[in-house]
Amino acid sequence: MAEAVPVRCPACLRENGYAAPVFPCACGSPVTPPLDLAAPPVPLTHRTWSESWAAVRCTACGRVSEWPHPELGCASCGTVVRIPVHPVEPETGRETGPWRGFAPGTGLRDGLPPRPGVRGDAREAGPGRPGTAGAPGAPGRDGSARGDGAAGSDPAPGQPSAAPAPRPAFRPVTIRTARDAVTAAALYLRWLGFQDVRQPDGRPIPSAAVDLRAPGLVAQVDPTTAPAGLRAVECVWLNGLTASAASVYFALAGYTEDARSRADDLGIPLFVMDLTGMPQPVNDPADRLVGSGA
Repeated sequence: MAEAVPVRCPACLRENGYAAPVFPCACGSPVTPPLDLAAPPVPLTHRTWSESWAAVRCTACGRVSEWPHPELGCASCGTVVRIPVHPVEPETGRETGPWRGFAPGTGLRDGLPPRPGVRGDAREAGPGRPGTAGAPGAPGRDGSARGDGAAGSDPAPGQPSAAPAPRPAFRPVTIRTARDAVTAAALYLRWLGFQDVRQPDGRPIPSAAVDLRAPGLVAQVDPTTAPAGLRAVECVWLNGLTASAASVYFALAGYTEDARSRADDLGIPLFVMDLTGMPQPVNDPADRLVGSGA
């Protein structure tokens, strides 16, 4: 845990102690958002999904990842403020870290690298990653070094393909609030390989479940303490059908028997989350999604 710093509430002017959270980088090093204490805290009156994340560079490997933006609730008046964070500055004169060389226009949102565990075209080259062209000299699927050409990119006819490189272990986020449950589900979907997972902007639908969207994906997160029922499963299936996308459902309290049976018939992956933030598959479609990824 980082050292606590005083943060003055702009509403009642009371100082509150705040310790910036520490997140685990994919390289294993701790990452702490660099708080900009010279800028005043901003009262949070309207929350959007895109503004709830802050880009932070790992000082060990140079990787830039997005983590929940630091927020603080005043202990005196209850005002929630967002604490400013120093923006990520491009590294100059130093070519270190696996994300060097990325820039706007390379298919990465705002010029940032993909989030940890995301599958896509703009990834670092690695052995056994389907659909990704390795850089010259990088190992191919068979472990041999690549040249400048395409030799070694595919196995010889009659030979089995090498198994894809396993994803790193998922790092859950402890669930204390309903927002934590949505954050844990979004991080898990990114770990599965879905890109640009976010809560859609616009007027929220009057429902206890929270929508998450990504290209080719419609997901719902139910943070309530009641099991998700048949109607909830059918609604997410209809939303996915309308958007020509896959449907996924996350729930904290599990599912009713008819909801699970209907999800099996429709092929909808169901996940249940405990308070540690670790989603667990509860049906065969969810097992298949975990095994294959996005």
